[in-house]
Amino acid sequence: MKLANRTLLQKWRYRLKTTVRYRLLILTSAPILFTLVALIAISIYWSLHYTWQSALVDVSERLGVARNSVSLLQQRQANEVRAFAESYAFRRRVLQMSNGAANNPLSLRQWVSAQKARYSLDFLNFAPIDPSQHGLSQQQARYQALSARDSFFDVLSHEELTKLSPALAERAKIRNDHSHSEIVETRGLVSRTIVAVNDEHQNLIGFLDGGLLLNNSSALVDQLRDLIYPMRREQMRSVGTVTIFLDALRISTNVPLDSSEQQGRAVGTRVSDAVQTQVLQQGQQWVDRAYVYDAWYITAYEPIRDSNQQVIGMLYTGHLLWPFVKSYLTNIVEIAIATLSLLLVSGIFVYRGSRDLFRPIERIHRVVKLVQLGKNQRIGELGLDHDHELAQLARQFDNMLDLLQQRNEEIQRAAHELEGKVSERTASLQDKTAELEHHIQLLNQTRDKLIVHEKLAALGELTAGIAHEINNPTAVILGNTELIRFELGDDAKRVEEEIDAILLQIDRIRNITRSLLQYSRHGGVQDEITWQHINPIIEESITLVKTGTKKRDIEFVTRFEAQSSVEVNRHQLLQILVNLQMNAIHAMNGQGKLTISSEDWCEQGEVLGAVVHIEDQGCGIKPEHLKRVFDPFYTTKREGTGLGLSVSQSLLSQTGGEIRVRSEYGKGSTFSVYLPSKADAHLLITKAS
Repeated sequence: MKLANRTLLQKWRYRLKTTVRYRLLILTSAPILFTLVALIAISIYWSLHYTWQSALVDVSERLGVARNSVSLLQQRQANEVRAFAESYAFRRRVLQMSNGAANNPLSLRQWVSAQKARYSLDFLNFAPIDPSQHGLSQQQARYQALSARDSFFDVLSHEELTKLSPALAERAKIRNDHSHSEIVETRGLVSRTIVAVNDEHQNLIGFLDGGLLLNNSSALVDQLRDLIYPMRREQMRSVGTVTIFLDALRISTNVPLDSSEQQGRAVGTRVSDAVQTQVLQQGQQWVDRAYVYDAWYITAYEPIRDSNQQVIGMLYTGHLLWPFVKSYLTNIVEIAIATLSLLLVSGIFVYRGSRDLFRPIERIHRVVKLVQLGKNQRIGELGLDHDHELAQLARQFDNMLDLLQQRNEEIQRAAHELEGKVSERTASLQDKTAELEHHIQLLNQTRDKLIVHEKLAALGELTAGIAHEINNPTAVILGNTELIRFELGDDAKRVEEEIDAILLQIDRIRNITRSLLQYSRHGGVQDEITWQHINPIIEESITLVKTGTKKRDIEFVTRFEAQSSVEVNRHQLLQILVNLQMNAIHAMNGQGKLTISSEDWCEQGEVLGAVVHIEDQGCGIKPEHLKRVFDPFYTTKREGTGLGLSVSQSLLSQTGGEIRVRSEYGKGSTFSVYLPSKADAHLLITKAS
């Protein structure tokens, strides 16, 4: 399934990149589509902005309606208290009390309190003035100041509520929303009206105090909700809610405990910190979204002030935010679906309408592709008007193809003729080329041999002269040494060891000169090849080198671990080791550590012979010079001849051995002499012949 979808996607992607119909459709539709998307985005943004602002204005206006409704309620309350103060029954009892004719103040207060239900009040109380006192008490003075107002909000303590009515104090208790046994507030928020009562002589005889308790007044908040949210279901909001706060505590509300189920009342819960700061502490309105108990609401809050203009609570109205968002998103989705449907229908209409235009173009394109593949194809009639531009283009293209085919046929005939002539010339040229290549190969081989012979001829002449010049004084030294031994007679035993050393070195000089002559003449090994342990030979070479380098600061480090015996010419090996050690000393400029070690030559678990390693701490060899160090006459030293390593490698190769080199420029080099256990007999015979 995934492979099929991927293939289909690749197919359509190829069509969009290569087909004129789809590309032209995209080019014509893209500006419209982008413009439409931009208009939709702008419309969504502005509609969301203005809809949100309208929602905030709406909830603010509904808060104003709630505020006016509360004001009307307070006005009605004031009218009820004044109506009672002016009623005949109250006036008659008050005047009788002031004249002392009947009813003591306590019975009058009880009668007044009993009239509260008649006037739809929660409390009604008469506070008479004692004529025996001179002036007004502090409480009476406060009553007198408040009597100038129609109605006002006030907070009564539990003791004050109990004094008015124990039932009223019990009703004012606010309990926790979850644990109804926990009391979180005992104070009461009341709407009060105080009316001054005068006798027939307009003398002040008392005050009438009446009002409503707002704690747990579910009927009041429901009445306000039904007034400002008359519709139970609206398009962009759920049922509205109204709340009266005492400080930050909900004392009367229809905000549900479960916003999804719309059950219970969140009495005893507190407002959010942000709203509390702005409304209660700063005394400002809040019109914005806010988290109300368990959900987000579109809300409006304003402070409730007492007679001293101190903020003592809040009035709130609002409704759930999610129905508003859901309704808005639904509208946006409906608009988007309608727009896309319209765009799809328009695209289909444009596609079908332009198909008649695209078909001739696609046919021309298909013929061009077939022609590119080498097929003889023509466009022919397109079913269009004779003067149509595409019909004219098709005829011109067919004429061009006919002319092109004619030219191709002429070119092919000329090519066949040319190919025959070229074949004739090529056959002769190939024979001469092969002959020339053979001559060049022979010339290169001859040149290489000539260069080698020239070098070897010069080397032979040089080594012959050196050998002659060395052998003459060597013979004199040998004769004089024998003469010394003869003349000393028995005393020669004291210097026998020194005389033997002189004779041994003379013999070594002869062997060296003989090896040089053999190398220069391409001769074989004249000395005897014998089984040797290489460690003594290495020690002898170190002794010779140390003797010649006493004035130099060279530290010799030796490690002999080779156990295998090898077939080797002892004198030649000694010459090779001395040469390699002297080269190492020269590379270190006469100071440093020279490490000479030996070990068995093992490969794939088989012992093949022995290996001698000569490691120095000199200047090293550059990588581009490393492959030429064994070439004759190649040297990087100003005083060098370039023959030491070449001669050593040549002498060693006669017994099947070789010298290998590892070097790191600037750090030092290691020359390894590989000696096979048994000399190559075939190689020795070849060299000897």
